[in-house]
Amino acid sequence: QVQLVASGGGSVQPGGSLRLSCAVSGYSYYRFCMGWFRQAPGKEREGVTSIRTADGYTNYADSVKGRFTISQDNANNMLYLQMNSLKPEDTAMYYCAAGRGDCWSSRGVPAGYGFWGQGTQVTVSS
Repeated sequence: QVQLVASGGGSVQPGGSLRLSCAVSGYSYYRFCMGWFRQAPGKEREGVTSIRTADGYTNYADSVKGRFTISQDNANNMLYLQMNSLKPEDTAMYYCAAGRGDCWSSRGVPAGYGFWGQGTQVTVSS
């Protein structure tokens, strides 16, 4: 089992920055992939970014490339999402997740993500 607790969300103006944190605990076997996903009202959950924990290989959604950065602190069992140049369309509930299998899919959420945090709200508005 894996437990994840996300934090760091809030309200910010367009162009601003936020850093999301995810405290992770549990079996490393289930943490082959770590990712951030988001879901806006009325929309399906979508992938934002993922990291393959063994080698740090990352993937990003086209909409966030160059603005968001995923990172991991294995010593402290933390996952981060640095979000810069935020846009109103980034407004959503953000979730961290852990799993195995494919870490990334261009079509929604990979099936291997079996463990999810509770979500943290990000609102970008002037």
